[in-house]
Amino acid sequence: MAEPNSEISPNLQRSKRFAALALVIAVLIWLALMVAAKLLPEYVWLIHILMLSAEAGVVGGLADWYAITVLFRNPFGKMPIPKFLRDHTEIIPRNKARIAESMGRFVQENFLSPQVVEKSLANTDLSLAFGQWLATPQNNLQITQLIQQSAPKIFEFIGQDQIGKFIQTNSVQWVKNTEINHLASEMLRAVLENDFHQDVLQRGLDVAHEWMLKNPEKIQEISKRLFKEMGVWKLAKGASWIGIDVQQRSIDSLIERIEAMLSDPEHPWRNHIEEFGQQLMLELADKNSHASTKLNDTKNALLESPQVLNFISGAVVILCNAIKDDLEKPNSGIAQNIRIAIQQVGESIISNQAVRELLNDKMSSVAINLSDQYSEKVIRFISEKIHEWDSSEMIDKIENEVGGDLHMIRVNGVVVGAFIGLGLGLIRAFVDYAF
Repeated sequence: MAEPNSEISPNLQRSKRFAALALVIAVLIWLALMVAAKLLPEYVWLIHILMLSAEAGVVGGLADWYAITVLFRNPFGKMPIPKFLRDHTEIIPRNKARIAESMGRFVQENFLSPQVVEKSLANTDLSLAFGQWLATPQNNLQITQLIQQSAPKIFEFIGQDQIGKFIQTNSVQWVKNTEINHLASEMLRAVLENDFHQDVLQRGLDVAHEWMLKNPEKIQEISKRLFKEMGVWKLAKGASWIGIDVQQRSIDSLIERIEAMLSDPEHPWRNHIEEFGQQLMLELADKNSHASTKLNDTKNALLESPQVLNFISGAVVILCNAIKDDLEKPNSGIAQNIRIAIQQVGESIISNQAVRELLNDKMSSVAINLSDQYSEKVIRFISEKIHEWDSSEMIDKIENEVGGDLHMIRVNGVVVGAFIGLGLGLIRAFVDYAF
């Protein structure tokens, strides 16, 4: 059980002093006026008016003191008092359970219900505020500095070797357990449907054609080596004795075929590539096909190779060291790129209304779902925490928060009571004088 909080806030202490001082002053004035009534009988009518004002101030101060005190504790202590009086003391501690439930329900109904969350988010452009925050140089600099300071420490704490082993143990195993034929099929579908392969082929043919024209000596050397590997070099060399340059004709024929493919989008070879891609995509979509089985078997064979596993671990260590060393530099290139990327993301969010609407819808859906799923748990947590409070601790918490204003009511009770008493005294004096 938690110990009571013995610290009293300065505001509460000040209010208690003012209230006590106001009550003491009212009592002293009342006593002084009783003495003055005996010493100055000729002014007794005026003294009685003022005495009534002081009495009302004392009564008002004491009444408010009692009303405030019974909220938190029993002012009678162990004195024998009627049950109806005792039952209406220590109001807050006695009703702790009801207060806990009421506070939890209040939070739920006014802050966490899906309807309230949806209404609040409907009038708020969260993505715009987020984009503006990211686009602010001071903010993206802080994020970058946090990454720059934290990442090297994380690498040091965990260790690059441990990271490499973790990736080797978990990621490699995950890839082993994953049949990648379907993923490859979908990637190939995206390439074919967007004609990306045609663009790649066109650019590749352009590069190859330009290189062959600019490097005839190297083409000659490559074709000579190829002929030797195929075992037809001597035959080609013999043909050159009778005026037939097989090597150059082969090179010219290849260049002509490349130029034909470049100039004709419907070239048969292009169509063959297209048909091969379509056929491969369909085969990879079937996990039982020969292409899928071969792809998965090749993947598993690579991942079971000690050389591949050692390469993965070593590459991770090298990559982690490179990132760590770069981030530790004052003019880190990685940190600068991260900051630029954050800035660009923020600016893109600000400028793209469609993206903002999409983000707002997604964030609103997530917030509404969370409020629907977890609001009851939050309310239960609040109620349970209040139930767990010691009564003395609960009194201290509430009194420290609102006790200052409550005890100022005692001051008001003295002052207001005094003015009411003064008014009543004037009325009585007028009646006595008139009649």
